[in-house]
Amino acid sequence: MHHVILRDDDTNALTPTECLERLYRPFLDRGFPVNLAVIPNVGTNVSRDDGSPEGYLLDWKSVAAKSLPIGGNQQLVGYLRENRGYRIAQHGYQHTRDEFDSADGENIARRLDHGTTLLVEAGFDRPRSFIAPYDKISRRSYVEISRRFGVISTGWFESRRLPFAWWPGYILKRLSRKPHWRVGSTLLLSHPGCLLSYRRPYETMFDRVQLAIRSQPLTVLVTHWWEYFRENRPDERFIGILHEVAKLLDKPSEIKVTSFDALAAREVEF
Repeated sequence: MHHVILRDDDTNALTPTECLERLYRPFLDRGFPVNLAVIPNVGTNVSRDDGSPEGYLLDWKSVAAKSLPIGGNQQLVGYLRENRGYRIAQHGYQHTRDEFDSADGENIARRLDHGTTLLVEAGFDRPRSFIAPYDKISRRSYVEISRRFGVISTGWFESRRLPFAWWPGYILKRLSRKPHWRVGSTLLLSHPGCLLSYRRPYETMFDRVQLAIRSQPLTVLVTHWWEYFRENRPDERFIGILHEVAKLLDKPSEIKVTSFDALAAREVEF
């Protein structure tokens, strides 16, 4: 049996409900959980290296506030709560580049706790999993995050960023060549890169996804909703590939689609 987690990053107060509906209706109709990494208090002036706004900031020009809590978009919140197939993970705080690449434990804790509070105040269950923006997590951040969340999902792990007490487990993970490992009650998950991305060749994308799923017991498939709607235009070919993935996952004898919450509760073992 191959377990799959579908992780979509960057849902925030500026995310149009119709974008998520267009992408994930085929998954929801099949009863698959869709793990949304939700930004609790999105910063509206976050930019890329070239100075342009991040792609998830749709209609940012009409916003005067420097940040927007997720609860400010009641239409989106209502849609996510009505469709229980969506599972909410905490995606940083404001999604700034270095917000969890810090040694300031008090500031890290404040951001983590306020982010969780904003998600709960919006009406979501308390999140059990955490995804750091840009996969940038400091040693102190790992400590604070692991105290609050049962699952940390990231792209990779580096010894220079891990708490020293975690090094024996990390070394064992490296020697055994496993992508995932556990420290105490916290499960640490890596992923094979953003295989579902417009930056990847469309001709080979589906095959790469299929190979990744069949190569290990648990695969975290990462994508970003806004990549399918660049410049407010749907990329029909890319959307079609995502929906082909939904068909691929609809093989209950071979593949089980699961959630971060199920892993945190140890309902799934792999």
